[in-house]
Amino acid sequence: MINTFYYENNLCGVKRSDFQRTIDGKEVDLFILKNDKGAEMAVTNYGGALVAIMVPDKNGKLANVIQGHDTLDGVIHSPESFLSTLIGRYGNRIAKGKFQLNGKEYQLAINNGPNSLHGGPTGFHSRVWDAEQTSKQSLTLSYLSKDGEEGFPGNLKVQVIYTFTNENEFILTYTATTDRTTLVNLTHHAFFSLSGLEKPTPSVENNILTLNADFYVPIDEYSIPTGEILKVADTPMDFRMPHSVGSRINEPFQQLIYGKGYDHTYIVNKKEVGELAFAAKCVEPQSGRSLEVYTTEPGVQVYTANWQGGFAGWHGATFPERSAICFEAQHFPDTPNKPHFPSAVLNPGETYHQVTVYKFGVEA
Repeated sequence: MINTFYYENNLCGVKRSDFQRTIDGKEVDLFILKNDKGAEMAVTNYGGALVAIMVPDKNGKLANVIQGHDTLDGVIHSPESFLSTLIGRYGNRIAKGKFQLNGKEYQLAINNGPNSLHGGPTGFHSRVWDAEQTSKQSLTLSYLSKDGEEGFPGNLKVQVIYTFTNENEFILTYTATTDRTTLVNLTHHAFFSLSGLEKPTPSVENNILTLNADFYVPIDEYSIPTGEILKVADTPMDFRMPHSVGSRINEPFQQLIYGKGYDHTYIVNKKEVGELAFAAKCVEPQSGRSLEVYTTEPGVQVYTANWQGGFAGWHGATFPERSAICFEAQHFPDTPNKPHFPSAVLNPGETYHQVTVYKFGVEA
């Protein structure tokens, strides 16, 4: 592990000593990424969890816009297991935790009603990643997910590079290879609160959201895709023109009832598969902070933190229901059981590759 760019007087107000520990023979640490504009990120290599992202509002005031914890114990024992962490091997849900590859059926751990969610209870969010920070703006995390881990086949070598650019872009670059046919659907479950974290953190229902998506993936009562691909037009799912998140979130629309709000995969409009395309824009009108999302993935899961319970995190800030919004770039849920969905299969000799960009800005 290389961590040569940490400095104690960071803007995030977090301490390296609160994250340093050896778990399963691996060192856990805290890493600070800082760009030339004075914005800053703090990350731990336990689950790749984001601790803080300090970016300015329209008046230049910096605030933390990511929900997280300021100690390692907080991350490990968080009431929200996936709070701003890396997700794998399979982001989102697989129905009944079952799928078939090459004629063999596999059974995963069940951790979300009758389903497997986000790679299982000991998925990538709860693993210590090898870490190397070679510049003040870049951190490389690596992990070997062994054959059979959480029920998935194949030894999967994963690398995720976190980069914080001078344009206040948080760029995630993922690569993975396997020695046996397997499933790979990686994402990051960042919980964004563009107003800044508070006690309590305000609702995101005033956020103005735009989604570059003509279609979405409808779900059943267990949040498993029905297999349909439906148009957003003439429904509360339509954000092709800017709307506040809360303007239609409580309408008696069956999909919103199932999700207790927005918790759906939107299909990003693209000219070609794998294109790094604009997916979403979110603006918090009071602070003026904005977030643009670009991704090579076919979909983005938009989640409005409908199940947050008001627990405490970073510096005592609390996270009530709908106090964050997530843009989880990914393949569709339950893809291995929906052959007409874009495939999440990775074979030996192939390389999984994903780039997702979260670009922070301000609007007057």
